[in-house]
Amino acid sequence: MSRKPRLAVFKFASCDGCQLSLLDAEDELLEICERIDIAHFAEASSDLQAGPYDIALVEGSITTDEDAARILRVRAESRFLITIGACATSGGVQALRNWGHIDEWVRSVYPSPEFIHTLATSTPIAAHVHVDFELHGCPINHHQLVDVLVAVAEGRQPRVPSHSVCLDCKRRGTVCHVVSRGIPCLGPVTQSGCGALCPAYDRGCYGCYGPSHPANTTSLLRQFQKLGRAPDELVPLLRNFNATTPEFRRASEQLVVLQTNGEGKSL
Repeated sequence: MSRKPRLAVFKFASCDGCQLSLLDAEDELLEICERIDIAHFAEASSDLQAGPYDIALVEGSITTDEDAARILRVRAESRFLITIGACATSGGVQALRNWGHIDEWVRSVYPSPEFIHTLATSTPIAAHVHVDFELHGCPINHHQLVDVLVAVAEGRQPRVPSHSVCLDCKRRGTVCHVVSRGIPCLGPVTQSGCGALCPAYDRGCYGCYGPSHPANTTSLLRQFQKLGRAPDELVPLLRNFNATTPEFRRASEQLVVLQTNGEGKSL
């Protein structure tokens, strides 16, 4: 009988929400344990076994020199590395500091900034090591995570939905907020995964699952501008959970240029 694949779960700069999504799987987690040996998962057990590991789940972004060195060790002892959540795949909300000055951020947040040693930016795991698969979300969808783990354990390519949130709204029978109410919504350019939760509660999509592929942000922002939405309202919408993804970053920086040069201009 072949041994079960060994799984390790690691945390970097994050809120732990994506790790908790695995614990929230409950019954599915028990079934996973029949196929996978959870060797290292500090959120769930103090039994932290040494590597090497067949699968590593990595939550969180790289924000310190220590973590930049630690992710190299995790990569070296992991055969298959999966990043989970917006922090690990795009830098997370903390990557908003990438547009500012780190010394100013530290002074405004900490009463004793002289004790803080941090990098000037918050970056995704893929900016430091090779990543085999990325699972997006803030937090991730635990059903998707279970499917990915089972796929890897069975030696097949993981598959997650790649369509936009708009399709999920159609399936739920949710009326489009952009069309019916003129509310800015990132649903047309955001990857599915949440089940179109925010639009179902009369709120526009915040882009928790990152950009869909393709993501025509320019066309969407032009529509928002036609509805009378100014750049200073749209920039915070894009600079959120996945602010530094290439698609959202380029769009927000275009808007900042418009805001600087005069709001009367359009994309």
